[in-house]
Amino acid sequence: MGRTLERVGDTWSLMILRDAFQGLTRFDQFEKSLGVAPNILTRRLSALVEDGFLERRPYQERPVRHEYVPTDLARDFAPVMMALMAFGNRHYAVEGVASHMVEAATGLPAEPVLVDRRTGRPMDSPDFVYAAGPAAGPIVLERVAQVDRARRASVSGADREAAGGA
Repeated sequence: MGRTLERVGDTWSLMILRDAFQGLTRFDQFEKSLGVAPNILTRRLSALVEDGFLERRPYQERPVRHEYVPTDLARDFAPVMMALMAFGNRHYAVEGVASHMVEAATGLPAEPVLVDRRTGRPMDSPDFVYAAGPAAGPIVLERVAQVDRARRASVSGADREAAGGA
């Protein structure tokens, strides 16, 4: 999570990616849509290009102007963006939903869920747990062990309650 947030964890980068996914590609389009200062927009676009989320392509020769197009990496990140939007709409849009994803053919609101590609099961079920990966070092291994101990204590406590004990 930390590595990803280092690259796209600031508000402007996420909003630029949102606009890029919706078809905006040019500096002036981003600037108008976001109301962001040009120096900030320049830095964020450069970082998104450097990190592989956007590809910078010339679209005009004189003067040279570029557009910023989502890459395969960005398209892989798109479901994360959709989930963030849906989460925000559910929990923080107290004044009402300003924008959301809809099915193009019907206009019906989409309700994104994260599922395991292999099984198709929702990832928020207790069947999925946090685990160390092949490259885990001592800090990650300890964190995983701590999470596992807490999960086991919670499960055994729930089992005791279900059996009528305390």
